[in-house]
Amino acid sequence: MADVSLRPAGPADRPVVERLWLMFRHDMSEFDGRLPRADGTFRDDRLPMAFSDPDWAPYLLTDGTGSPTGFAFVRGLAAPTRVLNSFFVVRGARRTGVGLRAVQEIVARHPGAWEIAFQDANAAAVRFWRRAATRIAGGAWTEERRPVPGRPDVAPDVWISFRTPAEVHG
Repeated sequence: MADVSLRPAGPADRPVVERLWLMFRHDMSEFDGRLPRADGTFRDDRLPMAFSDPDWAPYLLTDGTGSPTGFAFVRGLAAPTRVLNSFFVVRGARRTGVGLRAVQEIVARHPGAWEIAFQDANAAAVRFWRRAATRIAGGAWTEERRPVPGRPDVAPDVWISFRTPAEVHG
């Protein structure tokens, strides 16, 4: 497995996360059909929330040299269930174990109930999130399809739900 470092993203990290966000949204446009705005940027309403709302936690993933390899946004820190709102690993770091290690560390930092959404059409995400849920929660996870709010034109999101092992066994 490749080296991965996960740390809370602060204001100084925001420009890096914004650039990674463009790559993330570009990747997601294949599945949600959303094109860039006239200025070449994508919808970015989650960025300000991640960096300003105390109920959110932004994380930056880096490799052993300090190069950015991705980001994650967690919301619902004060809620009964945390949501991995956005998760991205750059293509050059995918399939190296970086993403799985990052998810395990994020979940360990915020014990409790979790939900993660992804799209059925994204075969790589389907495999990844099922593998991550099994690694974290064994067989104690569920999967359901839910309509995307305000988007009746798109397929439902797939939601995986689980509790951290400490809560399951504690």
